[in-house]
Amino acid sequence: MSKLKDYLVRPGSKVRLKDFPSRDHGRLEEGEGKKEFADLQERMTNLQERLYAEAKQALLVVFQAMDTGGKDSTIRSVLTPLHPTGVRVVSFKAPNETERHHDFLWRVHENTPQLGHIHVFNRSHYEDVLVVRVKRLAPEKRWRSRYEHINQFEELLHDDGTRVVKFFLHISKEYQKERLLKRLKNPAKHWKFNPADLADRKLWDDYQQAYKDALERCSTKHAPWYVIPAETRWYRDLLVARVLVETLESMDPKFPAPTFDPDKIVID
Repeated sequence: MSKLKDYLVRPGSKVRLKDFPSRDHGRLEEGEGKKEFADLQERMTNLQERLYAEAKQALLVVFQAMDTGGKDSTIRSVLTPLHPTGVRVVSFKAPNETERHHDFLWRVHENTPQLGHIHVFNRSHYEDVLVVRVKRLAPEKRWRSRYEHINQFEELLHDDGTRVVKFFLHISKEYQKERLLKRLKNPAKHWKFNPADLADRKLWDDYQQAYKDALERCSTKHAPWYVIPAETRWYRDLLVARVLVETLESMDPKFPAPTFDPDKIVID
């Protein structure tokens, strides 16, 4: 059975995305995997309640992927059982006029979780070393300096009680083609298809290089990257759930002690 460390980008290591599978099942049967997934979701729900009640730590979960990589479906599948009071999903699009007049982390920092909460970034501050780099929206000197800015930002979050974990949902170019064709053939999915995205598809190799560099330069002990094989959906969800439960268990949130004696409370 594959272990989580098989998908972890070790800090300081070189990354070859071709060495990471985009389709995998960890030698598990689907039924066995789904049974484990259900157990992990139950554990995650309990851990989230403890995290929220304790209100001394927070968790930031980052998802990045090429188009059709499955960010939306992964977030929906893995996190649906959690209590919505303590969970927020933030999607980052192209910066608006106000955001463009601030540093690139300004809009990100205000969306990080308060203590006790879990925030999920559907795309993130990494767009500023991915799309900005590939489409040459900023000078190279500027976007290259952002790797270190990102590392310092994530270390700041960690030092102030917010654990950061990051997932790159890995797919092949062939799989992306399959998914795009399915969208075209299904009228209910036409809203998800943007012909302009085909221009990004032509830049596939450039994006793969940009992801490689981001994974190499920004997978740290306090904010690790995981390369998740995303073409087998049930296994993708299982791996993400494993990482989140392992992370929350390492945080070990505790229910706060009561400020009263429950045995002396009388309710008429």
